[in-house]
Amino acid sequence: MPSPLGAVLRRERLVTAVALLGLTALAWFWLLRGGGMDMAPRAVLDPFPHRLPPMAMPAPAWNVAAFALVASMWWVMMVAMMLPAAAPVILLQAAAAPREGPAARIFSAWFHAGYLAAWGAFSLAAAGLQYAFARSQLLDQMTMGSGGRWFSAVVLAAAGTYQLSPLKDACLAQCRNPAQFLVRHYRPGRAGALAMGLRHGAFCVGCCWLLMALLFVSGVMNVLWVVAIAGFVLAEKLLPGGRTLGRLAGLVLVGWGAWLVV
Repeated sequence: MPSPLGAVLRRERLVTAVALLGLTALAWFWLLRGGGMDMAPRAVLDPFPHRLPPMAMPAPAWNVAAFALVASMWWVMMVAMMLPAAAPVILLQAAAAPREGPAARIFSAWFHAGYLAAWGAFSLAAAGLQYAFARSQLLDQMTMGSGGRWFSAVVLAAAGTYQLSPLKDACLAQCRNPAQFLVRHYRPGRAGALAMGLRHGAFCVGCCWLLMALLFVSGVMNVLWVVAIAGFVLAEKLLPGGRTLGRLAGLVLVGWGAWLVV
């Protein structure tokens, strides 16, 4: 006969899974509708993203509202890309939370909020970089993708080199072992759940931030690249050979950058 605690754990996992699925679906829907931007999503896979020179257009004049819109676009894009890969640790935390009492579901929500807050901070930085690159004419004003061979090569080589670095290994290890993460960093209560979510989100940002920078090569609203990067992140974190896959991808990116140079 199932125990009452087992029934509670199953219910919490189900509620959390439905919430994750719904939030991810909404994020993808909003992204495919243009992410609130005036530019329509693109779907282009081109090994030479700088093939067309940047259009001679004045750099966009950004204000607070424009910056907030671009940052929100990045944030929703990160939700769409990263929540599936973060689902194991979020579901595991939700399963453990009911042992803390009636407020468990609230604690799970705070863990989720902390994770999203970490990616929100990254989104602010990404929006700032997008503005700086656009002002420097490194991005094509129409596609928000690379407008120069050297810029493409540097971003690709940097992302590939980071894939092979010890820091990448350290961050990915935290993301690939959700049970170990919760044992090491568990904190009770609402504040503890928020801190755990922030910490796990920080490890995920540390693991993937240069992969997200590849969108500056392909075009920020290039849906095919968004899907490809999200799928790679999911495989790298969840598959048994994910770390080997990450290293191979690093070598490919470095080689791709070198190819663009020569």
